[in-house]
Amino acid sequence: TPPPRNGASHATIYPYGPFKAGDGGTVMLGLQNDREWVLFCEIVLDNPSLGKDERFDKNFKRNERRAELLTIIDDCFSKLTTEQVIAKLDRAQIANARLNDMQGLWGHDQLKARNRWVNVNSPAGFIPAMLPPGLNDSYEYRMDPIPSVGQHTESILAEIGITQADIENMRSSRAI
Repeated sequence: TPPPRNGASHATIYPYGPFKAGDGGTVMLGLQNDREWVLFCEIVLDNPSLGKDERFDKNFKRNERRAELLTIIDDCFSKLTTEQVIAKLDRAQIANARLNDMQGLWGHDQLKARNRWVNVNSPAGFIPAMLPPGLNDSYEYRMDPIPSVGQHTESILAEIGITQADIENMRSSRAI
């Protein structure tokens, strides 16, 4: 049978996925093997004996006892800030990342450093927009003004073969 759905968590590896810190932030982390589990217990959870606990000493056991293990992790992380959790994970050399909200994404230092934001014109004035993903040196990205509602309706209808008379009829009947 297929594994159950787990959202952003891994279906068969645990702990792996998003975990809350005490300050409300979320940290994504992923343990890949039993060696990392021992380091996670020693350095991150400050509980070396848990790394040898027979209930959790193999991934399949941790996976079967997700709820029990989540309680242990939540209890530890609830006393730490997001930065403290990340620092401990970094020290243990366990893959991790801060989960940003939209404000955190918009203000991310890498997006600023790589000049990924540009201003585009819109009916409401200039607004920030992110360049498409990837980098190229072959051409400049097109970041045209955002059209107003209905600005291109007639040209699109004409392009798909609607006659000018039919367009006028649509306009007079307030269909467009």
